[in-house]
Amino acid sequence: MKIECIKEQLEEVLNKADKIAGKNITLPVLAGFYLDARQNSLSIKATNLDLGISLTLPVKVIESGIVVVPAHVISSFISSLSKDRNITINTKNQVLEIKTSSTKTSIKTLPSEDFPVIPEIGEDKVFSMPTRDLLFGIKSVLYAAAVGSIKPELSSISITYEGEFLTFAATDSFRLAEKKIRVKKVPHFKQILIPQKNAMEIVKIFDKGDEEISISIEEHQMALRAQNIYLTSRIVEGIFPDYRQIIPKETTSKAVLLKQDLINSLKTSLIFSDTFNQLTLKLSPKAKSFEIESKNVTIGESVHTVESVLEGDNISINVNHRYFTDCFQSIMTDSVSLSFSGQAKPIIIQGVGDASFLYLVMPMNQS
Repeated sequence: MKIECIKEQLEEVLNKADKIAGKNITLPVLAGFYLDARQNSLSIKATNLDLGISLTLPVKVIESGIVVVPAHVISSFISSLSKDRNITINTKNQVLEIKTSSTKTSIKTLPSEDFPVIPEIGEDKVFSMPTRDLLFGIKSVLYAAAVGSIKPELSSISITYEGEFLTFAATDSFRLAEKKIRVKKVPHFKQILIPQKNAMEIVKIFDKGDEEISISIEEHQMALRAQNIYLTSRIVEGIFPDYRQIIPKETTSKAVLLKQDLINSLKTSLIFSDTFNQLTLKLSPKAKSFEIESKNVTIGESVHTVESVLEGDNISINVNHRYFTDCFQSIMTDSVSLSFSGQAKPIIIQGVGDASFLYLVMPMNQS
């Protein structure tokens, strides 16, 4: 193989592929990039067996060929080149040579025949939508998925087609996030579950995209295509919890307040929260008082009053600070509503005037 390419273009695709390359002791080849040069393009592939990626880059192909090279070594080296713009890459006797106007480097290659095949998922059933909408849906709920759960469905993002919407949902059983994104086209799937780790990488890899992304599904695998990127991900087998059963139907108390006021109060309260991150929310509608209380036996305590519009019954309820706070990144409105339905019942948080996002957090045991 012998090619000539531009440093900035090569660096960009290597950095994306580097997010996928695996670290597997039993299969060292997973820590490599599969480089395939032909017909004036370079294909760069990486996989960790859970995710696979293929990126194409226009290059001048002098001699076609295939080689596998350690991913971190080549991506770190190319990123370190500051002055040189034009790069020549050549293979000789199991060694990859990289030349620039000021540098000549040799990198030992890995056996290309050991590199796993990245699934080629057909395009006979394809659903497309704006990349930014897909990523917005994932990012709106991603933090609510369980990390490393023994139940794979709790460590996943659910994407369900309902009417004119794709509904994104995630829950770790302590809280739930749901985001509805309106779509113009009808997808060819009813529901898919994407592993939480894979969803994080999907966001990183496609994050700068502003074009349409196409989604194909085939036997426990999904493929995403946009511009020069082809990515495959395992789909979780399992049934996502029927979470709508636990969403309260009635509200006994409600608070409406400015999102930034609430965030500022929570930052102050965090300083004094205990090892369980416990906060106490105290609503007294008749007294027109909404307080956030936090206590730590070794530090002290804090009571913060937040200006709000209140209605309903008095209530005092404990919540986990982190679980309560995480959702505000997904609320785009200036005001938020907190709906309560009783002492041991979940709290519903939404943006005022925006029904597309719902967040449910379970209360902590009252002490």
